[in-house]
Amino acid sequence: MRKQRKMGHITIVGPSLSNLESNLATITEEKASEDKTAVAPRVGIIMGSDSDLPVMKSAAEILEMFGVPHEVRIVSAHRTPELMFSYASSAHERGIQVIIAGAGGAAHLPGMVAAMTPLPVVGVPVRGSSLDGVDSLLSIVQMPRGVPVATVAVNNATNAGLLAVRMLGVADDNLLS
Repeated sequence: MRKQRKMGHITIVGPSLSNLESNLATITEEKASEDKTAVAPRVGIIMGSDSDLPVMKSAAEILEMFGVPHEVRIVSAHRTPELMFSYASSAHERGIQVIIAGAGGAAHLPGMVAAMTPLPVVGVPVRGSSLDGVDSLLSIVQMPRGVPVATVAVNNATNAGLLAVRMLGVADDNLLS
């Protein structure tokens, strides 16, 4: 895939203009911080939709607290499957060591990514409009043998960030304290 090629678009939705502006600022701040640093991200935080961002940003906050370089992307298993395939299959080549994948509803993203990468994947079930997130939780934890996804509680991206730090800490003593 060519660099800078348009793979799709992002539609930002929200209950108010201030909410939309906040979500957009979070995405653009992440992009701006990535552009300023030459350090390759060690953790990829991906989600199926920008509506998952309010939940998933707590994983980024944890990684920032520990000084772990990371990236945040919208990668949909349903709307942009080619982008998902490209992201998952190339992540380890780009220096990513752990992927945190958040999804609601059918929540296919964590499992699909785990099937395409040799990296550990942490799934974050995101509470949707029905079933209080139980549908997402069950979709993520019921992966077949050979497709491992570590799963945290519904909407608990904080624990996903902490789990990623502990995974990285296996080879980086600075992250163990």
